[in-house]
Amino acid sequence: MIIKRPQLFKVIGVFLTVFLLGLSVTAQYDPNTDPNSPTPVLLSADDSVRALAVPVSRSGRVNGAKLGVNTFAPDSKINLYITNISLIDGEGANAFRLYAVDAKGRRYRFPVLDLQSVKGREWIYALTVQIRDELGFWDPPTADGDLLIYVTWRGLTSNNLRLGFGQTGGGIRDNENTIAAPISKFLTGPAKNGNPAADYVGPRFSGDRIRFLEQATFGPTVGLDQRIRRIGLRTWLAEQFDISYPSVGNLYPNQPLRPTNPQANCDDDPPDSPVTCYRDTYTMYEPQAWFFREAFYGDPQLRHRVAWALAQLWVTSGIKIQQGRHMVEYHKILSANAFGNYRTLMKQMTLSPAMGDYLDMAQSIKDEPNENYGRELMQLFSIGLFMLNQDGTLQMSGGRPVPTYNQNVVSNLAKVLTGWSFCSQQASCPNIAVGTVNYIDPMILTPNNHDLTSKTLLSYPGSTTTNVAACSNCTNAANITTYANNSLDQTLDNIFNHPNVAPFVSKYLIQHLVTSDPTPAYIGRISAVFRNNGLGVRGDLKAVVRAILLDPEARGDVKTDPNFGKLREPVQLLTNLARSFNVRGAGGAPRSDGVVAGDTGSLGQDVFYTPSVFNFYPPGFIVPGTMLLGPEFALMNTNTTARRENVCFDYIFNQIDVNNPDRPFGTSLDFTEMRSLAAADSTGNLLVNTLNQRMLHGTMSAQMKSSILTAVSVVPASDPLLRAKQAIYLIATSSQFQVQR
Repeated sequence: MIIKRPQLFKVIGVFLTVFLLGLSVTAQYDPNTDPNSPTPVLLSADDSVRALAVPVSRSGRVNGAKLGVNTFAPDSKINLYITNISLIDGEGANAFRLYAVDAKGRRYRFPVLDLQSVKGREWIYALTVQIRDELGFWDPPTADGDLLIYVTWRGLTSNNLRLGFGQTGGGIRDNENTIAAPISKFLTGPAKNGNPAADYVGPRFSGDRIRFLEQATFGPTVGLDQRIRRIGLRTWLAEQFDISYPSVGNLYPNQPLRPTNPQANCDDDPPDSPVTCYRDTYTMYEPQAWFFREAFYGDPQLRHRVAWALAQLWVTSGIKIQQGRHMVEYHKILSANAFGNYRTLMKQMTLSPAMGDYLDMAQSIKDEPNENYGRELMQLFSIGLFMLNQDGTLQMSGGRPVPTYNQNVVSNLAKVLTGWSFCSQQASCPNIAVGTVNYIDPMILTPNNHDLTSKTLLSYPGSTTTNVAACSNCTNAANITTYANNSLDQTLDNIFNHPNVAPFVSKYLIQHLVTSDPTPAYIGRISAVFRNNGLGVRGDLKAVVRAILLDPEARGDVKTDPNFGKLREPVQLLTNLARSFNVRGAGGAPRSDGVVAGDTGSLGQDVFYTPSVFNFYPPGFIVPGTMLLGPEFALMNTNTTARRENVCFDYIFNQIDVNNPDRPFGTSLDFTEMRSLAAADSTGNLLVNTLNQRMLHGTMSAQMKSSILTAVSVVPASDPLLRAKQAIYLIATSSQFQVQR
């Protein structure tokens, strides 16, 4: 459909100024004042659901001669027009994504190239996009009719509009979100439709508080929600940064180190014996139970959550790490540095005995340098395989990503890391125990095992640490030790100051706390904080975590972008469900024993037993058959999907009982409150409305509510507990709950 002449004259003045004039209007964002961003509006031609779109000339200007063209060829660059956005300083094109759906239901993402406000009408923005699939799913790239397109920004989705691809028509159907937004209605002032939160939430910002707790803890509780309502997010964060860890009454397990080979009196078949020596020493039983008790009941929730995220970045595994105490000492490093400096974490983890064992640095000597730890230190723990821009996007050269390092760097790094092993010198190692390997004190250097030659490390603009000189005065052990330690520090500085570290770590933490596929703008803002916390300090994880959780892309009562959020990994699926309903022991015990790792293990996430150094799932996993970056979906298959429902069923309709010597108290959920609500209202509305707020932060659709009420009504009103369990089970197994959004 061609834009009619009167409409063309009305908007041509707007078009001809795009890209030439005006800067974006900026605003400050404060999640305590209002966490909700407005919903972007994609502008249409008057009296049409066709997007207002014009070609862009090679100069980047609007080509006025082609105004009114409604079909576009593959790879065309066009301008679309959006309004009802309020940008913060530095926010631009990389904060937006444009999606297209064709008549066959296939979904694509088009690159957003530029964003400029319109002079004199700064509330309207031109969004320059290219008609190609940036994720590589367009196959074949044929022009065959209308597409439905929409824009996303900060997790919010605009209206859908039609865009002709080669030709109009083609059989695509409009949907409930295909809504015209005629340009003529927005020429005289900003949009006033606000944000979608008003349609979902009750008390002011209640949805955002629950969402915040899903991101910052192992699950919301009524008490925490009420506290944050009183004190606000920033004050709660400040408290979390200072609170002691672990919780009082749930200190780290303190099993003594034992010999590598179990002694004759240490039973190796605990299910058939009351003796627990083997279970408590040579398995991850003790750390796993401690971990879940801390997740269920601990006050320092944020540190526990961040340490768990870091444990899936700096991976070791009970598959190789033999004793539970070894894993405890490794986790202490993660928790101690969760709000510390990333450079400190790098040093302490490099000298961790558990890491030294897991990735073989403890066996690396000058005559046989082992490359495992050095390679993973770069590839998995700090910079990745390819050069990144500061917003996390790949740097390209000749159409290919640029490698961050080569085999020569790996070989040289391995030489730097030779000579360190388990601490066994009485004077330097306070935790030596006769007949055991010391996994408590940091590894120390054996001077004769360290390589003394020169090394070449990572080279990048501004680096002053690329070359490690050969040792010039290594005539005794003391000089060799000094040289080795200086070389190690120089090497860690070389990696830490690499430009990739900020976007690499920032994206990873965003993925684990907030959303699997953050926009480059979000990554860029957090990366900037990693580089400089505002006081000139690089690598301040406290500042990084705070920025992630308070960012406008994270905050808001409702996120309508279907690609926003993250599948709850098994641990968080279980802990969120448990904390929502006052998790306790079975048979009247006030607290769970925390022995629930077998349940998350059946879903593919057995705590402290990662299958490989690549974690339970890779951060770059794409959901098969889609364009969705969703790391946690790597754990989803036919078996684990069914098991998710089964685990929810077991915890809701049954209890994890104590008929097992390894489960002294068991685990159950408390439905007293929900039972009372079901008894008080035979229609089920009071129950379902409360669960909507508690479990879905007020986003339950009318259709979903109707289906649940129908299922609840089948249960006799005389059995309110079963009614409550039925409703909770249906919500817990729904995609709306399984995905943290």
